[in-house]
Amino acid sequence: MERFFIVFFTLIITYGCSNFNIIPARPYVDIEPSKEVLVPEVKYINIWDRIFKENNFVDDPLPNETERYVKRFIKNKKHFNELILNGEYYLFEVLEELDRYRLPSEFALLPYIESNYDPFSISSSGAVGLWQLMPTTGKIYNLEKTWWVEARHDPIESTKAAVKYLAYLFNRFDRNPTLTLIAYHAGPTYLEKQIRILESRGREVTLNNLKLSKESFNYVPKFLAIKKIIKNPYKYGINLPNIPNQKVIDKIQIEGQVEMLPFSEFTGVTPEFLYQLNAGYTKWATPPTNNTVLFLPIERLEAIKQDIDDYFQENPIRWMTHNVSSGETLWDIAKLYDVAVDDLKLVNSKSSQSLLSINETLLIPLGDPKITTFIPYQTHIVSEGDTLWSLGRKYDIAPIEIARNNQLSINGVLSIGVALNIGTGNIARSMQAKKRSILYSVKQGDNLYKISELFNIEISEIMELNNLSSNDLSPGQILKLIISAI
Repeated sequence: MERFFIVFFTLIITYGCSNFNIIPARPYVDIEPSKEVLVPEVKYINIWDRIFKENNFVDDPLPNETERYVKRFIKNKKHFNELILNGEYYLFEVLEELDRYRLPSEFALLPYIESNYDPFSISSSGAVGLWQLMPTTGKIYNLEKTWWVEARHDPIESTKAAVKYLAYLFNRFDRNPTLTLIAYHAGPTYLEKQIRILESRGREVTLNNLKLSKESFNYVPKFLAIKKIIKNPYKYGINLPNIPNQKVIDKIQIEGQVEMLPFSEFTGVTPEFLYQLNAGYTKWATPPTNNTVLFLPIERLEAIKQDIDDYFQENPIRWMTHNVSSGETLWDIAKLYDVAVDDLKLVNSKSSQSLLSINETLLIPLGDPKITTFIPYQTHIVSEGDTLWSLGRKYDIAPIEIARNNQLSINGVLSIGVALNIGTGNIARSMQAKKRSILYSVKQGDNLYKISELFNIEISEIMELNNLSSNDLSPGQILKLIISAI
């Protein structure tokens, strides 16, 4: 998909049996969902009954190509059944969003050909998630992308963005579902350019006449093949899963940050499934914010809500460490971990003028350090004979650092009985004995070396912990890692 542009020209073409009736492309107007509440007149038997409540694709422009894809899909019926089951936890949410924009319900089948309904899916071109959204599309629709989050992977957030984009295309191409599909894959500007070329040559605008890539040309028949099989499963010997037309997942809002592995154990939801429902979270934990949203199977929600306080008491997540690399600043590190620079300064006794040393260990607050019950400073009560130099030797820290931590002059006299802030260095070193198991979801471009550098652990440790026999990793693969944290 490409970024759309404002278009002011008019397109007029002839309409035929397999032709497309193109209405003038309108200037871009941001599409908003309908405010009218939809009340279903019919009680649907299941999700498939709801999808085919209407027939928005009356004509098949390439019936032979569609039939070819039908045969390809049903050649391995077991694989096809598994493919269809991938949409079990997302189809209802997609249909709800499509209804909000009054879009054809059949568009809910689109992720089957985009990603196999796999939120971890990543293409070679950089498109990701159920809807294979490109980075530019993610920016247009304000999908969050930070060190902690890639919302294009998030099944719910990406669906909201993709459906809004489909609504724009549907409106731009006069509510023609076939043209909407072509524009979704090939891009609306490119499609209109090809239509203008055909018009200027006096040729009919048909799928056969449009100059499209092989992938874009096959996009419509591939979609129609999926639609044809699901609409007539018995004809093709397919056993569709009986997915109810109701919510099967729902969100829980939690105050604070959540670490995925302990939360998985707490909820009884496997780590892989927890990440699948919440694929937008790309690290071992959710971002260190005051509010976390997680999606879970609906039958587990009430019990989890009742016991959530017990989870946080048993699984506090407060700190991790970071070894400073060449050229890094406090601002770089704060941005990397999505924490406030002032919080980073507070817990590490730094000022705006502080210089960082290569391999210096900093504490990263995962939460608000001003309200936490534990600030990991090391303190020393001044006794007779203490000097900044003697304390520096004792704690292996530069005297000037002790002076800065306590707003003292380097030549000042220490007062007996005063508690001095020695800093976080020894605390950070003691954290090596306090290890935590975390989960990491492999992303496109990751390798063992990159992950080992990111978490400051040995490649051999990663391989041994995950029983890896080779260095090959796949996007979406879940790795267990042991990191230092309090």
